[in-house]
Amino acid sequence: MAASSFDSQQAIATSPTPAKAFQDVPRNRRRRVFFRLSETVQQSVIEDMSQEQLHRFIRRIDPDEATDVLQLTDEETQAVILRRLDEDRRERIGFLLDFDPETTAGMMNLNYITLDASSSFDAVAQRVRRYEERIGRFPTIFITDGDELLGELPSQALAMADRESVKVTDHIHETPTVRYDRPDTDALEVFRANPESMVAVLDTDDSILGVIDADDILRVIDEEASETLYEFTGVAEEESVLDGPLTKIRSRYKWLVINLGTAFMAAAVVGLFESTIAALAVLAAYMPVVAGMGGNAGTQTMAVTVRGISLEQVSLATGTRAIVNEVIAGAANGLITGVLVAAIATVFNQSPLLGLVIGVSMVLNLIIAGFFGALIPLVLDRLGQDPATSATIFITTATDVLGFFAFLGLAQVVLL
Repeated sequence: MAASSFDSQQAIATSPTPAKAFQDVPRNRRRRVFFRLSETVQQSVIEDMSQEQLHRFIRRIDPDEATDVLQLTDEETQAVILRRLDEDRRERIGFLLDFDPETTAGMMNLNYITLDASSSFDAVAQRVRRYEERIGRFPTIFITDGDELLGELPSQALAMADRESVKVTDHIHETPTVRYDRPDTDALEVFRANPESMVAVLDTDDSILGVIDADDILRVIDEEASETLYEFTGVAEEESVLDGPLTKIRSRYKWLVINLGTAFMAAAVVGLFESTIAALAVLAAYMPVVAGMGGNAGTQTMAVTVRGISLEQVSLATGTRAIVNEVIAGAANGLITGVLVAAIATVFNQSPLLGLVIGVSMVLNLIIAGFFGALIPLVLDRLGQDPATSATIFITTATDVLGFFAFLGLAQVVLL
C-alpha cells in the first residue's frame, strides 16, 4: 500500500495534467495521497481541476481538510464551490475560512457539541446520536455553565456511568484551552503539556470556537519537523522529493550562490599560503580534515543554540554563559581529536612537528566552531532573522577561513 501511494504521488507530481493523474487514484485513497503532496504540487492539482472535480473532492473530506484545500484557490472559486455544498457543510467550511491558517483557529475542527452542566446523560446521548446521524462521526462533548467551559465529558462516561444517580459534571475532565488568534505552535505546546486531552479553541469572550485533536496536532508536528530540516539545509519549505528539476533549481540556486561566495573567501586564505603548500604538499591532505571537523562541530553547536533560542532559554543578552560553555567544550573536543590526528600524522608522515601543527590547529578550529556556532545564531536572532535558515553559511565560513589560516599559518611558522 505504501509503495502504491508513493507511485500515485510521483505520477501526479510529474504529470503534465496533474488533475487527471489525481482522478486516476482510487477514490478511497485520494484524500491520503493529496495531503502527502507538497504544497506546490497540491496547488497545481487544484488549479488543473475543473469546478466539478473540485466539488466532488471537497464534499467527501472533513470540513477542516476541505478548508485547507479551498485556501489554495481564489475567492471566486471558493464562493462557487461553497454554493454547491449542502447548508451544514457550507456553514462549517465558510466559518473556518475566515481564520488565518497559521493560527490555532486555522488548525481547529468543528467536531464537537456543547451541553449545559444541568443536562442529563439521556439528553447527552440523544444529542450525540443526532450529531452522528448528521455528520457520521462521534463528537467531542464539552460541558459548559453558561458560556464558561467546565471541561470535556469522555465518551466512555456515556456507557459506564450510572445515569440515574450521577450528574454529567461528576465525570468531566479539565480541558486545556488556547486563544483562537495564537500561533498554531502554541497549541502544540499546550498539547505537549496535556498529551491525553483535546484542546479547546476559545474566542475573546471565552466561548468555544472549535477543538484541536491529535490528528490536527500531528499535522503541525510534521510541518514543524519538515520546516526545521529544510531550514538547516537551505531548501525551500514547499519543495518535495517529487518536484521536477526546474522547481528544485529555483528553490536552491540562491543558497548555492551564497555558499560559492563564502567558498571563495576560504580559497583566498589558502592562496595566501600557496608557497607553504608548494613546499609542504602533505598539508593539502590534512586541510579537509581540519575544515571538516570545524564545520561539523560548528553545526552541532548551532543546533543546540537554535533549539535554546526557540525554547526561549537563551538570547544574545543572556548568552555569555552558553558561548563560554561551547568554547570550553570545543577546546576539550579539539584536544581529544587533535591528539588522535597528531598521532596519525606522526606515524604515517614520520614528522612529530607536523603532528603538533595539525593537533594544535584542530584545537583552535573547534574553539572557533564553538564560539561562532553559539554567537552567530544569537546575533541573527537579535537582528530579527531566522538563525536556522542562514547561520550555517556564516559558521562554515568562520571555521573554514579561520581554520585554514590557523593551520597554514602554524605550518609556515613551525615547519619552514
